[in-house]
Amino acid sequence: MIAPIPVSELLEKSVAGERLTPAEALRLLRDASLTSLGRAADEVTRRLHPEPYRTYNIDRNINYTNVCTAVCDFCAFYRGPKSDEGYVLPLEEILEKIDETVALGGEQILLQGGLHPEFKLDWYEEMLSAIKSRYPQVNIHGFSPPEIHHFTKLNKLPLKTVLERLRAAGLGSLPGGGAEILVDRVRKEITRGKVLSDDWLNVCRVWHELGGRGSATMMFGHVETLEERIEHLDRVRQLQDETGGFTAFICWTFQPDNTQISHLPRAGAHEYLRTNAVARLFLDNVTNLQSSWVTQGLQVGQMALLYGANDMGSLMIEENVVAEAGTVHFLTLDDIRASIREIGYEPRQRNVFYELVDREFEPPANDTAGRLPKLPVVN
Repeated sequence: MIAPIPVSELLEKSVAGERLTPAEALRLLRDASLTSLGRAADEVTRRLHPEPYRTYNIDRNINYTNVCTAVCDFCAFYRGPKSDEGYVLPLEEILEKIDETVALGGEQILLQGGLHPEFKLDWYEEMLSAIKSRYPQVNIHGFSPPEIHHFTKLNKLPLKTVLERLRAAGLGSLPGGGAEILVDRVRKEITRGKVLSDDWLNVCRVWHELGGRGSATMMFGHVETLEERIEHLDRVRQLQDETGGFTAFICWTFQPDNTQISHLPRAGAHEYLRTNAVARLFLDNVTNLQSSWVTQGLQVGQMALLYGANDMGSLMIEENVVAEAGTVHFLTLDDIRASIREIGYEPRQRNVFYELVDREFEPPANDTAGRLPKLPVVN
């Protein structure tokens, strides 16, 4: 028998910029210590992002409807088409929410909803056009791949046509929501009536081919195996090799409260940081990794910046989906900026394309920005 490569050599390989195989990534996820994963991921992050700052965004998650024809066991947000608790936000309310976002310095909205059974494509085009007419400076990061796939079915239109029409109406970038785990066994176990893996990826592929950019996500810690978690990362990496269209990757743990699978154990901070670090080591072609303080809270979200992430995520003026699952973390802009400073970096505001949008920040003389920290040990 050939002895397996020591974990330390796999970590050194990744830090040196050599590509890990899925089997090697699985070995690290299973066997590497949390501290060693963090140190390696932090070295890779510093190689990719040697600048003395870490970034954040200001946006608002506007869920225009919670009515959804899909049945997702992990989702506490959706309501069936016949539910008395279903809603559709009036356009004026959406515009008021954007007013508030712009007043707080936001330059983007995250626009997502359920798979509504009635609204045709022109309804979404009119909404996009109204937003861009009033706020031409605001990027609309809108409609996850499951929504886009739903639009093609409901309107009986080719995917490319749907995406071209939405882009012409004002869609600026594509969020990576609804990916969960990109393995059909998992998707079929926890959801019904929702896009499967190949079609999720193809929505992103066609959007990228049209010149669009967007993010990729992973929600883990439910019914998937560690092998399937790595398979998800591999499918993201393969598509990024093909198109180069993903601006960032974001992962978070399943939030079980108020869902149909609330009996499953909650994945903790260690599992989140381990997975985030392995994602950084494996996704060598995705430049940015975003922390998920929305699900993990301030301290773990901050720690993610030392375990592979280079971005603290969004101020998230409004968030509804995770909140429905009983997880509510609230941070102010000062909280986010302070958390970045505390670990030795300058806080800088960016847009969805990871372009800096603030004026260059000048830290006070006693600030620690630019002095790179040592990675702490998480017990």
